Amino acid sequence: MDAFICTTCGTQYAPTPDPPDACAICDEERQFVPPSGQAWTTLKRLERSHMPTFRNEAGLIGIGMTPAFGINQRALLVPSGQGNVLWDCISLVSDVMVDLIRGVGGLSAIAISHPHYYTTMVDWSRAFGGIPVYLHAADREWIMWPDPCLELWTDETKQIAPGLTLLRTGGHFDGGTIMHWAQGCDGRGALLSGDLLQVVADRKHLGFMRSYPNFIPLGASAVRTIAERVMPFKYDAIYGAFWNAVIPENAEHAMEVSVARHIEWLEREAP
Repeated sequence: MDAFICTTCGTQYAPTPDPPDACAICDEERQFVPPSGQAWTTLKRLERSHMPTFRNEAGLIGIGMTPAFGINQRALLVPSGQGNVLWDCISLVSDVMVDLIRGVGGLSAIAISHPHYYTTMVDWSRAFGGIPVYLHAADREWIMWPDPCLELWTDETKQIAPGLTLLRTGGHFDGGTIMHWAQGCDGRGALLSGDLLQVVADRKHLGFMRSYPNFIPLGASAVRTIAERVMPFKYDAIYGAFWNAVIPENAEHAMEVSVARHIEWLEREAP
């Protein structure tokens, strides 16, 4: 049986004889089913149609795939005192990718910001010997392939390695998570945010949305909660979800002005 992968969001489902009738991730207001309809692929097909892409992403190794697939996020390889951690996930995983990552220290764990980036997380874990995949328990309903490698954490923070702390912000998803990297920016700290804190095109500000493709903004209360939960952490950079989506310095200021701007526009009275 094949583990089918949605071509629109990149989510992999547990193996079945036939493709699922629909993708629960896409058939929901934060995502979409394209006009062409629901379509599926498999990891074996992806290995034939796509190739991995590795880039230096502001001092971290970024991992993506070409041509663009699904939501087209890229993952990041983050060093820690206990081995590398893969932040977020992409749908493609192959022997070539595994060998290259092993050559730079391998993987000790995977942590994922929210369900849109779960992708082939079970296959990624198994490729490195069944390493843990950290997901917030508030998003358990979006797990499409349950597996013992999945470690569901609760509370608001969880340290998964020296200097690497997961922080539940909520917002885009109830269990939406970012990661604080204390050693980032030469010890000044960095946040890896997925698109919970979306680094926008000017790379000076952040966006806060319930749905990016369907243009549903987060309300003022949710954005204030995100800001409050992030406030205790020190950081100078923010790594977003996509290639070149990095605020390399003064990121705490960018966070402050972005929160204020978002709330001001939500609450502005009509002229």
